[in-house]
Amino acid sequence: MMRIILVGIMLLNVLLISAQKFIPVDPESSVNFTIKNLGINVSGKFTGLSGWIHFDPANLTESKFSVSVNASTVDTDIKARDNHLKKEDYFYVEKYPRISFISKNITIEGVGQYTITGMLEIKGTSKEISFPFTANPVADGYVFKGGFKINRKDFKVGGKSLILSDQLSVNLSVLARKN
Repeated sequence: MMRIILVGIMLLNVLLISAQKFIPVDPESSVNFTIKNLGINVSGKFTGLSGWIHFDPANLTESKFSVSVNASTVDTDIKARDNHLKKEDYFYVEKYPRISFISKNITIEGVGQYTITGMLEIKGTSKEISFPFTANPVADGYVFKGGFKINRKDFKVGGKSLILSDQLSVNLSVLARKN
């Protein structure tokens, strides 16, 4: 009888541990981008990171990411450009206030190294992307780091601008703590 109780307690602990969600910590995370404008690299960032992350390296089929940033926080260090990027031709933040990513699957590539595939939604347009990331355990959570490239035109951002590169690089560093 005592064995059954101990096994039950152990199974409950495993379920509780694997079911924990992590919440991104916006002030300690970064969502940065780089794009060429007139041949010169322009860097920027977004804040307002929110959502949840369910990550269990021992059970990747149950691991999921659902995160977004506040599109109106676009910051390139030039206020006039930032205001222009918030308009309809670019991010149209009045109608599409969030840029979001929802994972479909995660695969392991090596120790602490993974590939994530999911849907990126910008300005009401969703497209599947895949990119590598690392997951480093920290007290009460993880630091996830990764990066990807997208074509801005796939998301109807920037119209037919001839001076703006089509390719955009995004780099992520997300601190997520237990919920």
